[in-house]
Amino acid sequence: MNMALFDRLPNVEADLLVVFVPSEGDLPESTAWVDENAAGHISQLRETGVFKGSVAQTLLLPSLTQDFAQAVLLVGLGKGDTLSDMQSRKVVAAIAAQVKGLPFAKVAVASQALVMKGRSESEIIALVAQWLNEGFYNFIGFKQDDAEKATKVDTLLLQGSDESALAIGKATASGSAFARQLGNLPGNVCTPSYLASKAQQLAEDFPIDVELLDETKMDELGMHCMLSVGRGSDQPSYLIVMHYRGGEAGDAPHVILGKGITFDTGGISLKPGPKMDEMKYDMCGAASVFGTMKAICELKPKMNFTAVIAAAENMPSGHATKPGDIVKTMSGKTVEILNTDAEGRLVLCDALSYIERFEPKSVVDIATLTGACVVALGSVNSGMYANNDALAAELKTAGKVSADKLWQMPLDEEYQQQLDSNFADIANIGGPEAGSVTAACFLSRFTESYPWAHLDIAGTAWSGGANKGASGRPVALLTRYLLSKA
Repeated sequence: MNMALFDRLPNVEADLLVVFVPSEGDLPESTAWVDENAAGHISQLRETGVFKGSVAQTLLLPSLTQDFAQAVLLVGLGKGDTLSDMQSRKVVAAIAAQVKGLPFAKVAVASQALVMKGRSESEIIALVAQWLNEGFYNFIGFKQDDAEKATKVDTLLLQGSDESALAIGKATASGSAFARQLGNLPGNVCTPSYLASKAQQLAEDFPIDVELLDETKMDELGMHCMLSVGRGSDQPSYLIVMHYRGGEAGDAPHVILGKGITFDTGGISLKPGPKMDEMKYDMCGAASVFGTMKAICELKPKMNFTAVIAAAENMPSGHATKPGDIVKTMSGKTVEILNTDAEGRLVLCDALSYIERFEPKSVVDIATLTGACVVALGSVNSGMYANNDALAAELKTAGKVSADKLWQMPLDEEYQQQLDSNFADIANIGGPEAGSVTAACFLSRFTESYPWAHLDIAGTAWSGGANKGASGRPVALLTRYLLSKA
């Protein structure tokens, strides 16, 4: 989709014009201009109560005058001078929901009237561009009427002046859509081999280098913990490495690592049947890494960045790892696998050891790791753990700027004792208490040589029920974090 900025409404031509109407007080400048050219029609609608201007209320009007658009969409702002992030997201989502079903190719949004509390004009441009594009997303691939669902919009115009902010919003939305598409694919399509092929495809589209470590290579490196997860599957496991080299040659990279369990039955520790279909989303950490790589490649910042995907399928079979088995990690530590459904940490721990060879400036891993994090934080905040205060602060800032929320969780040494094993260096679960914390504690034992943070996105990576689908989070957060390091 083409995107551009405009300064004032008299200078823009569009099929559909979107303007904002508060429930009380003066109309924004852009809306007042339309109202003046339409004989006060918008003011009359508000005064008579036909259009109250409540938050996210919409009303589509046929052409008020052929001078500026075929139609006008009114969008309510509610009371007050500013909107919260949540209210703004609702407003933008309402615009997208209305617009994507209409036969208009060129849409102009008078977005300067959308004032968000505590946010600069540049931040607002980036967020509105991102949210509108995300609102236009449809999962395409398996329904006979897929082609009919695609939006007719091919040009989107926003009011403002910061081109770089627009580029960030557009690239973030592109990365988010990529992540959502991968996450929504069924497990019989999106396998570890499929993810490997998507990395190679990215390398055809952008100047990145890709390394694929197959099971033979991982065995030679001693990555037996990761290999133990895919042992029960007919699908081969892969460690996928993508290098974006936009900085100085030899500069150490920032690394992000994604859990890519393309389907998680739980293995021998089999999950319950209800909602097991949602375990195709257990690769959403990997999907967010792919999406972030796409966004960074489009933005071309001057930095070195490496993306790593630990991809495997967790299935039960005669070859599968059993509860009580002991395996050796790449680090040399041994792990007693008490529960094969705690497999994410098993693939990540060997990947974290492999990453040491890059001498990274920072490492962030992203994983749909624990149901315990869903219980603790729900679907609003991703859980964050970190061994470095500066890195944690940077991620918090990125989360705030991108409106992609996270909450820092404890990583106290006292929790580590829950992972004690009678037979190995470490157990892969720590009991029912503080399950998300002990999972992070497990990972922390493999991150002693670099600044590291772990994002548990089990509650934020997808939605269930009637709105079932991948969210694309935390592509926005990760993109902003990496841009801050450029």
